[in-house]
Amino acid sequence: MAILVDRTTRVLVQGITGKSGILQTKSLIDYGTAVVAGVTPGKAGTSVEGVPVFNFVEDAVKRVSPNAAISFVPPLFAKDAAMEAMEAGIKLLVLTMEGIPKHDVLDILSYASGRGVRILGPGTAGVISPGKCKLGAHPARMFTEGKVGVVSKSGALSYEVGKTLTDAGIGQSTVVALGGGPIWGTTQRDIVKLFNEDPETEIIVLLGEIGGGTEIAAAEYIAESVRKPVVSLIVGRAAPEGKSLGHAGAIIRGNKGTAASKMEALEKAGALLATTPAQVVEIIRKLG
Repeated sequence: MAILVDRTTRVLVQGITGKSGILQTKSLIDYGTAVVAGVTPGKAGTSVEGVPVFNFVEDAVKRVSPNAAISFVPPLFAKDAAMEAMEAGIKLLVLTMEGIPKHDVLDILSYASGRGVRILGPGTAGVISPGKCKLGAHPARMFTEGKVGVVSKSGALSYEVGKTLTDAGIGQSTVVALGGGPIWGTTQRDIVKLFNEDPETEIIVLLGEIGGGTEIAAAEYIAESVRKPVVSLIVGRAAPEGKSLGHAGAIIRGNKGTAASKMEALEKAGALLATTPAQVVEIIRKLG
């Protein structure tokens, strides 16, 4: 098993005829992901990398039955595209674009919450279940199939830790990047819960950064419900207050959102703390 995506996932690409849509569609197909449709208004009847393009999501759902979508639609139009996908019955939506207006993101998340739709992002690198399905930008060569589940806000950090694990001969069940903006859908707690319930995942790696309180929420869930080993790496330990560290949401305000507060909460919850990707490997090897 894996979480979120597997060999049964049938992918629709929104914005498939744009530069990013074309590039990423080829990457997904090369990995073996079942890309069954694309959508760009006015481009019905054309194709990208052999994938049929439709004017509307509803048309694609009727013809080829996708069950997940990834969006490369520009930020100002991303809300309309997301609403269209959800109204057509898509239950997993990956929003790759950064810069979607905050009120549009809030509207998307509100609409999704009442319909059982899972939103990954915005600004996410996506998700990969090695050997099964890739739905995003994760470089395929950095990941290999295995038993370690990885969740991260940062796509780049998930790449680095994934490659470090792969180079050490440690495979991954699924690697999820949540997105680094101030507002996003799926959280660390959500993914830790899915890994906890996934029989294939034996060890959970939680990668965090400064800003916000989602790692604290995950720590509370770990303390209450998780019986699998959790290894955690929080980056930004030397970040100054008031300065954003790469991601819009990675900023310390007062005593809130510091790396120290998150590490303390996770350690109290029973997580094993690492300070480098190499230490993540060392801890996992000790766990056997």
